Amino acid sequence: MIVIAVACYFLLFALLVSLVAFAPARSAAVRFGTRAAHGLGLASRRLSGRLVTHPAREVAMWLARAAHQARVHRGRLLLIGAVLCTPSLAVLALHARPVFDFADSTMAPDRHITALLAGERLAAPPPLAPEIFTTREVELVRPATAWASRDWALLDDGFRQRLLTVFKLMRERYGYEMVLLEGYRSPERQAVLAALGPHVTRATPGMSYHQYGLAADSAFLRDGRLVISAQDPWTKRGYELYGALAATAGLTWGGQWRMRDLGHVELRRPGVLARTRADALADTD
Repeated sequence: MIVIAVACYFLLFALLVSLVAFAPARSAAVRFGTRAAHGLGLASRRLSGRLVTHPAREVAMWLARAAHQARVHRGRLLLIGAVLCTPSLAVLALHARPVFDFADSTMAPDRHITALLAGERLAAPPPLAPEIFTTREVELVRPATAWASRDWALLDDGFRQRLLTVFKLMRERYGYEMVLLEGYRSPERQAVLAALGPHVTRATPGMSYHQYGLAADSAFLRDGRLVISAQDPWTKRGYELYGALAATAGLTWGGQWRMRDLGHVELRRPGVLARTRADALADTD
């Protein structure tokens, strides 16, 4: 695609240069433009005169002639369309939507959160009953959650303390009880989830912070039931508060991505995913 775009731009540039540098080319272009303008003007006058007396018939005849000419010169029309559209399509391809948005979406640290992180270490909550994660709603919104890892010990220590702090403030400030849906994710599980389709994840093994214990997916517990979907106003508001607190704790919230993942937060560390890309390239050599 890049080669085609460069070739098209080169042809257009060469055409412009020839018009500027060579007098015969300019003369030919002027004659062509004059004839085209004259022809269009004459056709327009004839058509406007005929439309006054027989509008429907003349429009139908004009459309029929246009369709005939399009069929006769379809090869030229396709070539012209390709030349005109290729540069725009190349730009769109080169600016394709990324799977991950690596822009920094964190906010200035909250003084309360900073104090909590510098103070006593928070302990992970006790595990919940397995049946909480096997309801129909959970399976519809987040497939395969039942066998996801919710072992807090497998998370990176710094990330774990930040996430526990956010959970604590969500409960104390806003009355939302947070639940860890999935923390560490093995490469094998990542491959299975990626195979389910882009509505689940677009990340291949090694390309998610879950594989490094630096990401987590969470939801809310209300009246003993796990609530994930943001269709409910209460849940939607909870995700907004959760995202704001996560950002002030130095985490990146998935709700700000183009492919929104409201329950996802991660602690980005420079070079973590870059090393995976380098290893993948080395394996293909």
